[in-house]
Amino acid sequence: MSTSAAFHRAIALTEVASGEDGYAFEAQPQPVPWPKAYGGDTVAQSVAAALRTVERDRVLHSVHSSFLRGVDIAEPVRYDVELIRDGRGFSTRHVRGHQHGRLAFMATASFHVPEEFPEHGPSMPDVPGPETLRTSAEALSGLEGPDIEYWSHGRSFDMRHVPGPVYAEVEGERTAHQAVWVRAFDRLDDDPRTHQLALAYVCDYTILEPILRVLGLPWRAEGLITASLDHAMWFHTPARADEWLLYAQESAGIADGRGLGLGRFFTMDGRLVATVAQEGMIRPGRPL
Repeated sequence: MSTSAAFHRAIALTEVASGEDGYAFEAQPQPVPWPKAYGGDTVAQSVAAALRTVERDRVLHSVHSSFLRGVDIAEPVRYDVELIRDGRGFSTRHVRGHQHGRLAFMATASFHVPEEFPEHGPSMPDVPGPETLRTSAEALSGLEGPDIEYWSHGRSFDMRHVPGPVYAEVEGERTAHQAVWVRAFDRLDDDPRTHQLALAYVCDYTILEPILRVLGLPWRAEGLITASLDHAMWFHTPARADEWLLYAQESAGIADGRGLGLGRFFTMDGRLVATVAQEGMIRPGRPL
């Protein structure tokens, strides 16, 4: 059964310390079929921790993150939030994620009091609508394994690829571009912060896939190892993550075992919601 339970569990924080200079929270990474946690867990948890320390009059507009060590799925992560600045229009927080007594993750989050202002953004790609595309479970029908079950039902979001997924094989052309329609499996609450956290959570699943597509490497390629290195995300306008959003992605460059992925989230009517940039390590396990 497909639900959004993993996302809700991931952003459930426990406050463990507070003081004049900052706060500390703990959060539990969610189970995955691999030894190390999903990177979106860590990004969303750090953002959730920062959000707990700012006033409701301001919204998250950017987060810049560095993944320093793999996160163990069996142990909670402690997020220490430093209150860098609270101005009239902007607030800044620095977040450090610790596990097993070592620094595993760092992020800087910035918040802004919304202002009335004209909007402009790039055009949304012209792609088939989500209802015409296969779900991940349909694309993986007939295959077995814990990774298949996770991709099919365990990621809290319905994800439908254009031109096709790269799970067991690279479907479609080896192009530097792809798009993914995404929507939470379940209805989320009406708090705009929940929907920003949902985007921060889901954005890491597929942002490196255009790089794999160019290289002809499916996720199931023997010996393939990937890791998120650094990540940046900008939020432009509010949108519901339980309604279809198009995540248009591209490979911006590949060299020296690293690839840079760029992505933009659009509403179905073409409004730009968020922009993502992420560099990842790619170790193919075989000569390319």
